[in-house]
Parts: sequence; structure tokens; C-alpha cells
Amino acid sequence: MVIGETTCRLGLVPDGKVANPKGNCFITVKDVTTMYTQAQFLNLSVDEYFKLELESFTRHEYIAGQVYPILGETQVEKMITENIFTRLRTHLYGTNFRTFSSNMKVKLEPLDIFYYPEIFVTSNYQDIGKPFKTHPCLIVEVISSITERIDRNEKIFNYQQIDSLQEYILVSQSHIQVDIYRKDNQNNWFLEVFKSPLDSIEFSSVDLTILISEIYEDIELNPN
Repeated sequence: MVIGETTCRLGLVPDGKVANPKGNCFITVKDVTTMYTQAQFLNLSVDEYFKLELESFTRHEYIAGQVYPILGETQVEKMITENIFTRLRTHLYGTNFRTFSSNMKVKLEPLDIFYYPEIFVTSNYQDIGKPFKTHPCLIVEVISSITERIDRNEKIFNYQQIDSLQEYILVSQSHIQVDIYRKDNQNNWFLEVFKSPLDSIEFSSVDLTILISEIYEDIELNPN
């Protein structure tokens, strides 16, 4: 099953309801939310999707033929992404790990999905030179009120189908909070939540320890 394979994405529907992937979709309240959760194009092939991406100023995510536009980044989102990306690139310099930003797609091979994570890391030789990557070990999404339910429902389910993925990290841009979903040796996922600026976080898939204060450097937010 592919979570999100409808003309309406999971998440951000009235009264906290979640759309049924096999049933009717709820209508979102705000136009901006509707734009993000309603498919812009239906039943596109992968080749048609790639052509659209080359011709469009807007990036899109692809879910089994359904195509959804990606909203523009907020200033806070950009700053958080740059803080994490810079530390990952510096830490992984000279290794086989490569760090990518939101301009590079991740393909979920078994599910016919293409996402644009805020940040991801891969060290797999099969990803070298490809226009999209398939073997991330770490994925970071910076969540907003518009994207949170999709990141916590649709994407967490779908990302966990990637065999190589070891950590999925959600960073709030409205308050200080970092959630890390980790996979153990038995392929079970568990959640750790960090809320204090004094907390240090281990990205174990790349052997990096980072402070919450570094993630939110130059950003004024309150703890949750």
C-alpha cells in the first residue's frame, strides 16, 4: 500500500481528520493548504513527471501518478535547513557520505514515489551520478503547520519502506523541538523527542552529535 496515493494527500484536513487513501477526500480550509494537499496533475507517467520538473519553476512530489506542488520555504525553514546542512557537510567532508538539499529527489523504489526531503545523506555507490537517489541513510524534514501531518503520517510510513534508511528527523520551525525516528537492528522504529536548547542529539547513521542550539542558531523560538 502507498500512503498518499489519492487526489488528496493524507493530513491537514478539517477537524484533524485524515483522508482515507481509498475513499473520498476532505476539502482543506485554506487555499494554501488545498494547493499542497490536492493533486495538481493526475495519472502522470514518471517520464511526464520528469518533463514537468524540467519545465516548471515549482518543484513537485510524485506519488504513484499523482503530482503535488511543493510550497516555498519560509525564512526560518531556510535557516534551520542551512544550519543542519552545513554541519553535516563539514562533518562528512572527505568521507563516502554525500549530503543533499531539497533540490535533489529521493525515489522510493517499491512505491513509485519521488520526494524532495529538506536534507538527506547517502553513502551508497548506486546513488553516484544519478539524477535522483534511492539509498538514503538519513532524512531530515523541517515541518510547518501546513506540512506536519503529511510529514508525520504519509511520509513517515512511506520513508520507512526504504531499506537503507536508519533515521528520519523532524524539526519544528514554530517552536524548539526535534523528533528522531530510528531503526534498530530488528528493523523496529522508535521515537526520541528533544525540546531543550541544551540537548545534544546524535545522528548515529553518520556519527554526528549536534546541539539543539546549533540547529536553531540565529533563530528566536520558544520551547514547546
